[in-house]
Amino acid sequence: MDKGILYIVPTPIGNLKDITLRALEVLNDVDLIAAEDTRQTLKLLNHFEIKKTLISYHKYNEKNKSEDIINLINEGKKIALVSDAGMPGISDPGSVIVKCCIEQGVKFEVLPGATAFTTALVYSGLDTTKFLFRGFLPRENKERKPIIQDIINCQETIILYEAPHRLLDTLSFLLSNLGDRKIAVCRELTKLYEEIYRGSISESVNYFQVNKPRGEFVLVIEGKRIEDIEEEKKSIWIDLSIEEHILSYINNGISKKEAIKMVAKDRNLPKNEIYKFSTDL
Repeated sequence: MDKGILYIVPTPIGNLKDITLRALEVLNDVDLIAAEDTRQTLKLLNHFEIKKTLISYHKYNEKNKSEDIINLINEGKKIALVSDAGMPGISDPGSVIVKCCIEQGVKFEVLPGATAFTTALVYSGLDTTKFLFRGFLPRENKERKPIIQDIINCQETIILYEAPHRLLDTLSFLLSNLGDRKIAVCRELTKLYEEIYRGSISESVNYFQVNKPRGEFVLVIEGKRIEDIEEEKKSIWIDLSIEEHILSYINNGISKKEAIKMVAKDRNLPKNEIYKFSTDL
């Protein structure tokens, strides 16, 4: 008996024309399709005239359902996993079964395809060379705070997902905690009413207070600028004498020699000039 296989199949995030030829080929060929929402997937399959057995696979049943699917694969079945839109496993069910396949030596293939956060990143006009994707923030501020503390000093472009009814609350939270950075608010990507709003976070709050948020959103936020980091570092020592500046590093466990180097760098002065202030320390 031939071994089965699991295919991770991305589906369009809006425009149905964005499905790949390979994805259609796989969906036509498999024995059954595991779908996050069978009703949503049925619309996609009907559009492309694909008739297949559907089973439910979502975040509330994925742990138990993963084993069932793997058993079917071991019986020789070819199964496709799809989410409602985009790549399974990215803020959608999928990562659990991938881990199970790896642990149990079950063959799987991941097909490339549409993903909302990469589309939004390019649309944003912000730095694409390094970025941090965090998906949906938790609803409660006490759960959001640790995440924000993790990313507040990141120089990478930050990407978040958000639902329309929480957009204004999240934008206000970002403004309070990250400051008024550049942002691109991307709405309904690839769909008929696609919209990209670019501006500052405060401007986006004002905009969406007037224009009621509708549809699904991707937020692309400027990382912390090097100038801001340098300004913050400078504010710590700007009122210190050179001797106090050197001591501040030494008191933090840094050697005197290294402290002199760091003060020289902070103040953009020669090391030998800083050294003169350290002889009596």
